[in-house]
Amino acid sequence: MKAYVVFYSSYGHVYTLAEAVASGAREVPGAEVSLFQVPELMPEEALEKSGAKAARAAFAHIPVIVPDQLAQADALIFGTPTRFGMMAAQMRNLLDQTGGLWMKGALIGKVGSVFTSTATQHGGQESTLLSFHTTLLHHGMVIVGVPYSEQRQMTLSEITGGSPYGASTITGGDGARRPSENELAIARFQGKHVAQIAKKLAGG
Repeated sequence: MKAYVVFYSSYGHVYTLAEAVASGAREVPGAEVSLFQVPELMPEEALEKSGAKAARAAFAHIPVIVPDQLAQADALIFGTPTRFGMMAAQMRNLLDQTGGLWMKGALIGKVGSVFTSTATQHGGQESTLLSFHTTLLHHGMVIVGVPYSEQRQMTLSEITGGSPYGASTITGGDGARRPSENELAIARFQGKHVAQIAKKLAGG
């Protein structure tokens, strides 16, 4: 069973979650887990000025995916930061190139899941995850979230991301906050849960 974790990250927050998701998926026997990032759209000058270029060096070794590769996986777990309550343009750009896969029904029956980050506690995490699901449904994918058996999403003793729709983290307005252990644990749970379901659907 192949699981691909496909992410876009500007400053490393989503990448950190992606590594946690992949770690959880690898706990499932027989799971082959690969990380991919999506192509960058911002010009080099803008990346340099915003500080994103330096931050992205931490995951420069992760290969960039092309749309046709999505069909090779049994499970696709997407990670994107929120941009005004929706997915980042870089992720949208990848998905907008999957018309050929849609025409062939290449993603029908595959497991799909999503995780995200926002700057603020109520900055659009749920709207980003739920609106992302629309594209997955058009592809005929089986959407998997985070059931309440993962009780860390009910944590009230600290500010934390995580919902039934997927793992998430809160970065703070200046991006200084890194994913907490609670958020990373939810991400690991999501990866493992998705991989377990994909394995069952694949006949494992």
